[in-house]
Amino acid sequence: MGKRKKEKKISAKAMRYAKFQKDKPAVVDITMPDLTEEANKQKQLDQDRIDRFLRYNKNPPTKEVSERRMKSKR
Repeated sequence: MGKRKKEKKISAKAMRYAKFQKDKPAVVDITMPDLTEEANKQKQLDQDRIDRFLRYNKNPPTKEVSERRMKSKR
C-alpha cells in the first residue's frame, strides 16, 4: 500500500509574516559593462601576462621531495 500524501501545514506564524517576504527573482541578469577599446587592450594584456605567468612559473619541488630524489639516485 502506498503512503497517502498529506498537504503540508503552513504555520500561523509563517502566514502572519508572509507579507514581509520580498519576492526574489529566480534568474539574476548580470551583464558586463561595455569596455572602451583601450580598456579591452589592457584586459587582453593582463590576461596574456597571467597566462604566461601560470605557464612558465612552475613551483619548484619542496626540499623534502628534492632530498628524497637525491637519496634514491645514490
